Amino acid sequence: MPNLDFTKEYFTMKESDAIEYAKTVLNFFDEDAVLTCKEIGDGNLNYVFRVVDEKNNKSVIIKQAGPVARISDDFKLSPDRNRIESEILKLQYSLASGLVPQVYKYDSVMNCCTMEDLSDHVILRTALLNHNKFPMLADHITTYMVNTLLLTTDVVMGHKEKKELVKSFINPELCEITEDLVYTEPFFNCERNDIFEPTKPLAEELLWKDNKFLLETAKLKFEFMSNAQSLIHGDLHSGSIFVKEDSTKVIDPEFAFYGPAGYDVGNVVAHFIFAMVNAEATMEEGAEKENYLAWVKESIKNTIDMFKDKFFKLWSEKATERVAKYEGFDEYYLNNILRDTAAVAGLELCRRILGIAHVKDVTTIEDTEKRASAEKFCLVYGKELVMNREAMLDGKSYLDLIEKCKR
Repeated sequence: MPNLDFTKEYFTMKESDAIEYAKTVLNFFDEDAVLTCKEIGDGNLNYVFRVVDEKNNKSVIIKQAGPVARISDDFKLSPDRNRIESEILKLQYSLASGLVPQVYKYDSVMNCCTMEDLSDHVILRTALLNHNKFPMLADHITTYMVNTLLLTTDVVMGHKEKKELVKSFINPELCEITEDLVYTEPFFNCERNDIFEPTKPLAEELLWKDNKFLLETAKLKFEFMSNAQSLIHGDLHSGSIFVKEDSTKVIDPEFAFYGPAGYDVGNVVAHFIFAMVNAEATMEEGAEKENYLAWVKESIKNTIDMFKDKFFKLWSEKATERVAKYEGFDEYYLNNILRDTAAVAGLELCRRILGIAHVKDVTTIEDTEKRASAEKFCLVYGKELVMNREAMLDGKSYLDLIEKCKR
């Protein structure tokens, strides 16, 4: 087979193409490399190839963006999201070194980026489904969030420089997906929703008929669309985090754009909640279950409290904007992020139950009654977070609300 020309025009690669690409385009492997490839993408949007030199035990990841989403051809997407992802990973690597993979190359023709292979890590969602604990996770993920979120704001950056980043990372197609799937479609009987039948009556009574709640979702949608606060990851769930005992790496920032900082923090909290309801529904009663649930709840609390502590510390070290140094402004600014955090956590809990994109934490609960109970908790707790977001300013408030919603 003649060598493929990867310099002329885009095409969707297969495993054999990715091997040829690695041989002819990447300056990574030795000349005597014996390459194999496996497509390992399990997400909704992209193709992910792991290319391995079986002789020298070197490997890379090649991630390619297509013109439509893998989840559905209804979602037409700009392959420019791969450029955005590559540039943001490089920026985040400089802001939070060690907490994101290293990018080796971005290819604008093939719409792909080549990056560090994290095969010695596991996807956090998989680990949580196996009820594994990671004592350093909350510490690592809050360092990542504080550094990437605060250091890309007007508090720290020159305002013109920040506005250039806003312009560079405009991401309308993927923002539209978030606007539809997170803020809009779960809150009415949308034909694209995919709802577990026992849950549908509750969704209608609890959410769709509550005009006060619907008003809050409208406010939050417009805040998401108009608040260019921080360079956010935009999809920071447990499927976008690789972990091992002493390491955490955040991947897949293709939804990234300048938006409200609390969007990232809220997503992390919501997916700890999903881990909690899965464990409650699927683990056998006993010490192992109690210990795991205690760790998950402590992780929820620590995500909020460590974020707060690190945010204030980094603010005191890095703030450059004169008025941001006025007494009390840091607390005012952070409290707004915490309110957004609670609201986003609530919306995420609801949309993963009612919308088109579910989470395995819930869908793999085989007992119908236990799954229905888990979904009910997520909707009730999610609504409470949205409606009472002004009060959710520390980790304890999340744990207290869990107990309230279980009664």
